[in-house]
Order: sequence, then C-alpha cells, then structure tokens
Amino acid sequence: MKAQLQHVSIPRPPDSDDITRQFYGELLGLEEKPAPSSIQSLGLIWYMVGEDSELHIFTEDPIDDPSIRHFCLVVDDVAAIKQKIADAGYDVWNPEVIPGRPRFFCRDPFRNIIEFTSIEADYMDFQEN
Repeated sequence: MKAQLQHVSIPRPPDSDDITRQFYGELLGLEEKPAPSSIQSLGLIWYMVGEDSELHIFTEDPIDDPSIRHFCLVVDDVAAIKQKIADAGYDVWNPEVIPGRPRFFCRDPFRNIIEFTSIEADYMDFQEN
C-alpha cells in the first residue's frame, strides 16, 4: 500500500478565528482555503500545506493536556522561521538532535505543538552499527 498524508486536524478554542488566521496565515504564511460548504457550520479553518496536504483547525473547548502530540512542517530555512516565531513572542525550544534534520518546536496560541524541520540528509547515514 502506498499512502500519503492528506490532512492533520488540530483544535482551537471557540471564538479564535482572528488569532488562528494571524498565527497560521500571517505569521507562518500558510494559504487558507475554504472548508467544504457542507461542514462550514463546524467553524473550521483550513490551510494548504504544500501542494496536496491540508491543516484543518476545528473548535473545541480547551483541555489541559500536557501531551507531546504534534505535527511537523518541513521548511526551507529552519533558523529564519524560528527567529520569526520567537520575534512574534512565542516560545521556541530545541528537542533532541536528529542528525541531518535541524529542527525546533513551538506551541501555537492554543498550546498545540508544532515541529519545524529541514531534511538535509538521511538520518540513517548517521546511525551507529
């Protein structure tokens, strides 16, 4: 079976349309696309991620969840987006190193974790035998 990720869905609190669009649209530069008219009443905000994948952001009452669940975006310049996010006042942190994949994490305004990375080399080339 060949599979490809079509979309990821993450929560946001009710009445957070403006901050959602500010973070994902303006700060990260993702292109918003209309949700299907049949489900627009659910308060979804959709973004394109690459050519064929989407990010679906739905409304949900906030829960205090210290989970490490996250999604990852491959970007051209990890250092530049990290600086842009930090300059906007969001905390960024460096996780354990994966050779060939510079990366960092941040939380969006709703405490969802996002990983940003760049694929520079196959990490398997760095595995110890």
